[in-house]
Amino acid sequence: MRFPFIHSAAPEEELVSLLMQKNYRICCAESCTGGLLAASIVNVPNASSVLDVSFVTYANEAKISCLSVDPDTIAEHGVVSSEVAAQMAAGAAARANAQVGVGISGIAGPSGGTKEKPVGMVCFGFWVNGRQKTVTRYFGSIGRNRVRRASVNFAIRFLCRMLSEE
Repeated sequence: MRFPFIHSAAPEEELVSLLMQKNYRICCAESCTGGLLAASIVNVPNASSVLDVSFVTYANEAKISCLSVDPDTIAEHGVVSSEVAAQMAAGAAARANAQVGVGISGIAGPSGGTKEKPVGMVCFGFWVNGRQKTVTRYFGSIGRNRVRRASVNFAIRFLCRMLSEE
């Protein structure tokens, strides 16, 4: 999938630029990506003008205590769900007093998948000034680190599109 708003700059540079233009701050809540989204943002000069803090909440308890994810949501939908990713994004933005929150929860593999939630399934939550969107992507069993990298690339591009439409 190609995104026309991405110009010659790398996607993470485009994201930082959009955030700076809007004077927005971002907070990431990552599970399966383990901080790769925040690291991609930090790779860009001036990242400190848009990022104060992010969370790697691998355990369910961390999602609950750090991001205010409702334990009943985890029990009802599972930790890998659009509902949990949405709460992660909103919780991260609230904790960081940021205008933008991103939540990522998935099954990078090589194990842990089920028929209903296969390896390579990743759920994303995006929160921008109270406007929330969720997306679930199936990257397939392409290898743990490739799922993680594909997830970060997707999140950056989707968020760029969401910010551009605002």
